[in-house]
Amino acid sequence: MGKNHSKNHDEAKSRLGSMLCFTVYSTAHAFNRAYKPLLDALGLTYPQYLAMFALWESDNLSVKELGELLRLDSGTLTPLLRRLEAMGLVRRTRDPADERSLRITLTAAGVAMKCKERTVHAGLMGASGLSAEEFKAITAELIRVRDGLDAAAARAAGGAEKTVSA
Repeated sequence: MGKNHSKNHDEAKSRLGSMLCFTVYSTAHAFNRAYKPLLDALGLTYPQYLAMFALWESDNLSVKELGELLRLDSGTLTPLLRRLEAMGLVRRTRDPADERSLRITLTAAGVAMKCKERTVHAGLMGASGLSAEEFKAITAELIRVRDGLDAAAARAAGGAEKTVSA
């Protein structure tokens, strides 16, 4: 039983390890483990860091715009933004042009934190052992995979809606 169990385990491990979806999933966990000490120094979680990064790139976004950039729904984004506001890093205000919409802007403390972001980026690059060019190439390929999967899911959802209404 020991030999067969070991052989089956090795085969399953090999098959699992060759699945792109599992590799991306386990790589995401590895990223989170690598980011944690770097972000702990800033007092941010990874989702908070992503929100701050988006705002450092383009301040004064609506919640909807930020959600689209981060691929998060407002139910996930709202508590995250409340915590960032409580930390004094962002300000949430009603959009004067549309009272139903909230705009997110960086505070002075939020802007000042941007200079510390370089240490996060450098730390992650160092931990990965990849060059900037390798990071760009892998990112481009993963974006292509993600966009293809998103398009397939949209087509499937569109087809399912047509089937239901028919």
